[in-house]
Amino acid sequence: MTNPAPGIRPDLLKVACASCNLRELCLPVGMSSDQLEQLDSLVATRRAVPRGETLFRAGDGFLSLYAVRTGFFKTCISSEDGRDQVTGFQMAGELLGLDGIGTDKHTCDAVALEDSHVCVIPYQQLEELSREVSDLQRQFHKIMSREIVRDHGVMLLLGSMRAEERLAAFLLNLTQRLQTRGFSASSLVLRMTREEIGSYLGLKLETVSRTFSKFQEEGLLEVKQRHIRVLDAQALQALINGTAC
Repeated sequence: MTNPAPGIRPDLLKVACASCNLRELCLPVGMSSDQLEQLDSLVATRRAVPRGETLFRAGDGFLSLYAVRTGFFKTCISSEDGRDQVTGFQMAGELLGLDGIGTDKHTCDAVALEDSHVCVIPYQQLEELSREVSDLQRQFHKIMSREIVRDHGVMLLLGSMRAEERLAAFLLNLTQRLQTRGFSASSLVLRMTREEIGSYLGLKLETVSRTFSKFQEEGLLEVKQRHIRVLDAQALQALINGTAC
C-alpha cells in the first residue's frame, strides 16, 4: 500500500468502489462504470478501526453510513443497569449506521471485534446521488429492506425459539453470509465471544456454552474454542424447522 499524501491521516485512505471485491455485496451492485465513477467521488475515504475501538456511539450525530470493507463489528445498546445488549453483528460488504437515518443521531454503539476498515459514505451526498442514479436508489432500498427482514428474524428468535433453535439459526445464518463472501460453508472462526452471542440471542453465557457442548456431543459441530466446523447442517436446519434430527 502506498503511503498517504502529507497532511492525510494514515487511517483515512482513498478507495475506489470499481476495484473493490465486495462491490457485488455492497451499494455498487448493478451499477455501470460511469455510475461507479460518480459513487467513487462520493466514497472519499476508508477509515481504520482497531479491535475494541468504537466507530460511532449512541447519541453521536448522524453524518455518514459506513460500508465494512474488512473486519467484523458488533452493534450494541446500553441498558439502564449499564449492561450492553448486542443488537447485531456486521461483516465485510454490509452497512453500518442505518440506525441514525430516522433521528439524525445514532441509537447504538458500533464496536470493532477485530482490526477493521470501513468506507465512509456521507449520507447527504448519497441521497443526492440516489436521486440521479436509480440503480443506486434501488440497491439502497434493498439493503434497508434486508435490515428490516433481519430485525424480524431476530424478533422471531427471541420470541418463539428454544436455546438450541436460536444457536442453530445463528450459526447457519453466519455460515451462509460468510459463504456469500467466498469463505467456507462449514468452517468459521467466531469473532465474537460466547457472552456476546448470548446477549444477541437472549441467552445466558452458561446456556450458550452448554448448547455448544450438546451440539458437539450429538455430532452436529466440531468445537475448538472459537474455531467451529459444522458437521451436519441439515440437522441444524431441522432443529429450526421443529422436526426431529
